[in-house]
Amino acid sequence: MGNLEIRDLNQSFTRDDGTQLVVLDHLNFDVRDKEFVCILGSSGCGKTTLLRLIAGLDEARAGSIVLDGEEIQGPNPKVGFVFQEYSLFPWRNVIDNIAFGLEMKGITKEERYRSAEHYLGLVNLSQFKTSYPSELSGGMRQRIAVARALALEPVLLLMDEPFGALDAQTRNMLQKELLDIWDKTKKTIIFITHSVDEAVFLADRIIVLTPTKQCFLLIGLLCSHHDQAASARFFP
Repeated sequence: MGNLEIRDLNQSFTRDDGTQLVVLDHLNFDVRDKEFVCILGSSGCGKTTLLRLIAGLDEARAGSIVLDGEEIQGPNPKVGFVFQEYSLFPWRNVIDNIAFGLEMKGITKEERYRSAEHYLGLVNLSQFKTSYPSELSGGMRQRIAVARALALEPVLLLMDEPFGALDAQTRNMLQKELLDIWDKTKKTIIFITHSVDEAVFLADRIIVLTPTKQCFLLIGLLCSHHDQAASARFFP
């Protein structure tokens, strides 16, 4: 569970003058089950576009995205998404924000609250379950967003620069918490960042998207929390 295969993925957009803006050009890579992969690149290189395609929120011009043997052709309950912004409902308290997705799936109130409280404890915010988003710091809101995504029990968790707007101290703390959560849940995670330091600290492997859209680099890194030997390859 959580094996992702991307083959010959292409995405482009039509400008007002009718010309095509190529964002992704024949991307090919795999993400293994329980792997933590960071996608690194400068602004405008297609990181978020790629993540939205994997999530099934947008449709690619060509190519395929396959999760556990099934092609992704739209929003998929196996895929969780943590956005750059917190995307919390201001009129719902913390526990109800986390339980929202389960409510939409028709899960009973007792069961969804039990699950929400479990993941609230996982992000160390149980004491704030009746608080509202306006009463929380930015770091706390993002932890609630992570808990809400995990409550849906996805096999693949996508994270689009979730710590980019936070101060350095809070960001470092949440990076460590995320690794702890990943160690406990063993979800497959794809994490978008433009920070080399963040990618090296978090990832099993790093995928570097280049501005040319022609190739990308896969790097296997040996970090303190990983046991994978270093390697690197270019792909056309």
